[in-house]
Amino acid sequence: MTLELERTRADLTAGSSLHVTKLGERIGAVISGVRLGPGLDPAVVAEIRAALLEHKVVFFRDQHLDDDAHIAFAEQMGQVTSAHPTVNTGSAQVLSLNATKGMAANSWHTDVTFVDRIPAISILRGVVIPPYGGSTVWANTETAYDLLPAPLKALVDDLWALHTNEYDYAAVSDRIDRDEDQVFSRAEFERVPYETEHPVVRIHPETGKRVLVLGHFIKKFTGLNTSESHALFNLLQNRVTKLENTTRWSWRQGDVAMWDNRATQHYAVADFGEERREVRRITIAGDVPVSPDGRRSRVVKGDAEAFSRIEELIS
Repeated sequence: MTLELERTRADLTAGSSLHVTKLGERIGAVISGVRLGPGLDPAVVAEIRAALLEHKVVFFRDQHLDDDAHIAFAEQMGQVTSAHPTVNTGSAQVLSLNATKGMAANSWHTDVTFVDRIPAISILRGVVIPPYGGSTVWANTETAYDLLPAPLKALVDDLWALHTNEYDYAAVSDRIDRDEDQVFSRAEFERVPYETEHPVVRIHPETGKRVLVLGHFIKKFTGLNTSESHALFNLLQNRVTKLENTTRWSWRQGDVAMWDNRATQHYAVADFGEERREVRRITIAGDVPVSPDGRRSRVVKGDAEAFSRIEELIS
């Protein structure tokens, strides 16, 4: 965390009822002492944002938000995007991820990296939680970069990758019965094709830190063949998802998780048998990634303007 962020956090914490409890050295914290929803004090919103930038993912127990309160809280964190670039689950701004028979987003990913304007923040709430399993794991892509050996840093600092929605982490397999209300198919996810070239290392727009842009929407690395891309992808992903670089959340109904989508990956664990699991997500608009040498991500296919407008970040 930068000195400026440390001072901001110290100023905001003085006299605040919020309490931030770290879950691990590299990632994760629980925030208590606040009821999420509309009309939060701007100082409280700023403290939550400071905690988010420091810990990468923060959790709030027993909030029990409905869609309106979820949206109202999200709007205080930034510009809310549409629910998804391609999928419609019944709400303009809230994406319902409703899984049964052990299906979940069980692949390491950063949300919506197949478009140029990667969301800044994702806010997820637990609606239906199975009696066992169904936890979510997050990994810190900032520390993953920081801990790379010098030769790998030299490689990735000038490396680019093609991301596409051809690879759908949330697609429901053919094992799911098609009469379920909230199931969406791979065909729906891919109905508008997107491809974007992103730098593998981007400069975080708020912290100024270097973070890795990876995850399973990557199709290949620019200039490498398929075999080389797979080998390098696995090498880098293993650095990101090393256990010491992760935190795991066991959901209860009413919980809220919020993560910095620019500095994390996550994985929903599909270990809940045939129980139902529903979580709902709202995303906050982000900007176009910038590489260490100042180049911006490049759209190859698809226009994401309807999903997210690019605006200046909250100062």
